Amino acid sequence: MKEDSRRIERMAGLLRHHLTDALHRELGDPELLSLVVTHVEVSRDLSVAHIRVRRLATEDSPEARKSVLSRLKRVTPRLRRALGPRMEIRKLPELRFVYDTGEDARDRVEVLLHEIHDEKKRNE
Repeated sequence: MKEDSRRIERMAGLLRHHLTDALHRELGDPELLSLVVTHVEVSRDLSVAHIRVRRLATEDSPEARKSVLSRLKRVTPRLRRALGPRMEIRKLPELRFVYDTGEDARDRVEVLLHEIHDEKKRNE
């Protein structure tokens, strides 16, 4: 069981490393150059990889996120071809991209906590 979890973690780490490299070197798409792979989660049977990405650019609207995910979907076959030889495995997992909004949620929680703190001070 531990062997399986180590294998899954190793696969996720390798995918993250090679995906980051492929996004910057293989595709040549300026919009995708600003992407960062924040997390990779591989299924237990190694058939699917859920890849969380985030833009470093200042514009991070829902439309921009949708555009990035749409572009990633279009270039997924090219990414798979680029990753295949690098990963040195028989079958590369299916790549499923998700936009990582975790930082947005964290920022919103910080703002709310700050507002609560300010309100408590005013009431005291």
